[in-house]
Amino acid sequence: MLFSAPSPLAERMRPTTLDELIGQEHLVGVNGIIRKAVQSGNIPSMILWGPPGVGKTTIANIIAHEVKRPFHTISAISAGVKDIREIIEKAKFSPRAILFIDEIHRFNKSQQDALLGAVEKGTITLIGATTENPSFEVNSALLSRCQVYTLKPLGEEELLKLIDQALKRDNDLKKRKITIKEHQALLNISGGDARKLLNLIELISESIAGDIEVTDKLVINTAQKHIAIYDKSGEQHYDIISAFIKSMRGSDPNAAVYYLARMIEGGEDVKFIARRMLILASEDIGNANPTALVMATATFQAVDVIGYPEARIILSQCAVYLACSPKSNASYVAIDGALKAVNETGDLPVPLSIRNAPTKLMKEMDYGKNYKYAHSFESNFADMEFLPDKIKGTKFYEPGKNAREEELRNYLKKLWKEKYGY
Repeated sequence: MLFSAPSPLAERMRPTTLDELIGQEHLVGVNGIIRKAVQSGNIPSMILWGPPGVGKTTIANIIAHEVKRPFHTISAISAGVKDIREIIEKAKFSPRAILFIDEIHRFNKSQQDALLGAVEKGTITLIGATTENPSFEVNSALLSRCQVYTLKPLGEEELLKLIDQALKRDNDLKKRKITIKEHQALLNISGGDARKLLNLIELISESIAGDIEVTDKLVINTAQKHIAIYDKSGEQHYDIISAFIKSMRGSDPNAAVYYLARMIEGGEDVKFIARRMLILASEDIGNANPTALVMATATFQAVDVIGYPEARIILSQCAVYLACSPKSNASYVAIDGALKAVNETGDLPVPLSIRNAPTKLMKEMDYGKNYKYAHSFESNFADMEFLPDKIKGTKFYEPGKNAREEELRNYLKKLWKEKYGY
């Protein structure tokens, strides 16, 4: 006689109504747009964008259950155009069916295009789930037919509520005496991921007989023994990419290629890896070595064309190059400082001298008056005020301490020493 294995705690605890769902109040709370859509029965095609374990699949299931529509679900990892067409054909006989596609960002253009007609005609209502920015990963034609809703990682209060709910409601856990003495490690390791949190609690309950007193030390020891090397579905997705980025930022090519290998071995999307290197090239290297951004851009384009297994060589070359490059976050700090100033001071008036003056009236109002065309002056430089009056003299960009940016500093010093103090 065969016995089926019990479902995981995360599955046993999956909510079946919006009221049971913990988190995502901005979407499913009293005034949440998804709750209102469910109440009205008018469900738009949508993309649910957010990190792992925050409720994307759960919300899709709840929507289908609440509005009582036929529900089809596929994973973009294993499904193809044939699977999509079969579901669309079935949906023609069950109008307004919902098709949930997990990890929709893994569909290529032709697979996404196969959905267009059915979504546009209303044959299916599409709900796609993705951990990646849909602006990059979902083609514009499909994206224009969907609403994009952003889900947030669960906060500390929500995670603690989830722990309490699991201990009180799950039949298996209720039989045990489990006391949460310390919870910080549970929160840190889960990182706002409900599934990861519940999996960890289940691991602890299965690894210890009798009563359990949960401490941070116990949680860390259990996690180190049981958590997989790399799970492309999300378990250590963010931990490994974080280690990869920090290794390159820390100029350690050996650690960088090690974590790269972990991701490659786990089947991580090549574009996900390349995009992170593209960001790092500007955020952490910037003008200390401008070629880094060129290299990262070329890598992103190359791996998109090549794919695995050869893409591993291109990714490795770029990771080593970025790790070995001089570092500067000066441009990153500059834009954050400028954004802070904009938020604090609002829409300050642009100096009249550098305003555009396309009409006679604007010229009469002194738009563009006294503007000095830089190329008409020696060294192609004219001393002018470009910032709004209220923040004039504010220095946002401070060149980094590296050879390339020292050259920039010396150049700026000649031009703006008195004004900006370079």
